[in-house]
Amino acid sequence: QVQLVESGGGVVQAGGSLRLSCAASGSIFAVDAMGWYRQAPGKQRELVAALTSGGNSNYADSVKGRFTISRDSAKNTVYLEMNSLKPEDTAVYYCNANIRAYRTTQRDYWGQGTQVTVSS
Repeated sequence: QVQLVESGGGVVQAGGSLRLSCAASGSIFAVDAMGWYRQAPGKQRELVAALTSGGNSNYADSVKGRFTISRDSAKNTVYLEMNSLKPEDTAVYYCNANIRAYRTTQRDYWGQGTQVTVSS
């Protein structure tokens, strides 16, 4: 019943910016950490950035200083501001959220992914 919906992916030129959004909806009791993962061709899925409900954030070294994660807890929405994009940032980006829904235990939920392509 809980679902995550990403938006904001697309094609941009190197050096450009893009903002991803992810909204969680459904029978949500509480949302803990939310974050973004990505998977590039031929590589494993990796954590890009994560943010707890208390405001603690962490980033992959490859994006630190270029990407910014934020969230609107009231809307159960997490954002990823991506600046100074590089071709190596090209990947499918997945939203992740640790959620406790009504009548069930807390667990991770995943979005379907949104493609980000950075051209040279």
